Amino acid sequence: MTVYLDHNATSAMRPEAAGAMADALNAGGNPSSVHAPGRAARATVERARETLARHMKKRAEDIVFTSGGTEANNLAIASAKASGATRLIVSAIEHEAVIETAQNSGLPVEIWPVTGEGVVALNWLEDRLKGWDRDADGVPFVCLMAANNETGAIQPVEPAGLMVREAGGLLHVDAVQAPGKMDLAVTGLAHYVAVSGHKAGGPLGAGALALDCDAPLTRQMHGGGQEKGRRSGTENVPAIAGFAAALDAAAADEDLWERLAFLRDLAEAKIRSQAGDAVTVWAAGAERLPNTLCLSAPGWPSEIQVIALDLAGFAVSAGSACSSGKVRRSRVLEAMGAGSDHAGSALRVSFGWNNTEKDAIAFADAWLDEFDRARPKVRAAAAI
Repeated sequence: MTVYLDHNATSAMRPEAAGAMADALNAGGNPSSVHAPGRAARATVERARETLARHMKKRAEDIVFTSGGTEANNLAIASAKASGATRLIVSAIEHEAVIETAQNSGLPVEIWPVTGEGVVALNWLEDRLKGWDRDADGVPFVCLMAANNETGAIQPVEPAGLMVREAGGLLHVDAVQAPGKMDLAVTGLAHYVAVSGHKAGGPLGAGALALDCDAPLTRQMHGGGQEKGRRSGTENVPAIAGFAAALDAAAADEDLWERLAFLRDLAEAKIRSQAGDAVTVWAAGAERLPNTLCLSAPGWPSEIQVIALDLAGFAVSAGSACSSGKVRRSRVLEAMGAGSDHAGSALRVSFGWNNTEKDAIAFADAWLDEFDRARPKVRAAAAI
């Protein structure tokens, strides 16, 4: 049986989410219909909206349901032109759903650099906004993730949001990795916040964009005028219900963050103690998501590690899982100043609500066993 340690890609579905989905599936009904089944489906969607708003510290009427985090990010960035922005500032470690959308927006993109710990350089943003030419550059539109999906490094969203607001700009936060792992209240100063259900123990196919009441929104999907005309398309009622139930279940899991941090630290300590300087743990000096461990061993390519561990019964990742199954050199580690040897050997391990101490120890033992086989190549790489 495979030990699943790729919760930053998709977390195991919580029973509460599966139950809520089953109830919605059995009830049926289109939430835009006016008959009794339709009204019942609408009630399910609106209860879920209120649940998301409560967890995100937003107003329910400012929650727009989407098909997932990628669509939510696209919807926010597509609204930049309507805000009066003529260029975008995007952190160097953003997920592809943000950085590629920005690059295809038709607006110039400035890259906001990060430190060696994978945290954005606030002094860079402060200097850039002080020198902002509003006549030439329009309204500042800044994109910053809440926490990095590869390293787990938590970003300074609150101070960044304060800087952006003082400059009269707009801040979009990709908070897809946040639910169930950190306090969503830190996104309070953001104008747009994207979240996704399947990262938090909910189903695939449900996400949301929360926006301030004064944040412009440019509709991208046209049709039936659902979501108050902001996102057309029949709402995925079962997935939305499961999303809300997962958030409630994660919030009720009182010691979840402590358990996750314990598992991460247990595996990290065991690997460090035996692999020594041959392994690097990334963002170890930063505040991290409690469940995320990113490590590299130059000379041992990421794809070889992923395959070897898969054969040993462990599901892990080389980074973002949103690249059509491809294993590529870590762009995030490169942005942090890592050489190609580290970026090409990065491995991400992300624990979840259903993992145990036994899982963490077994993974560390399996990684070390495979590392011993690869050690000659690792030593050769270190000698270069």
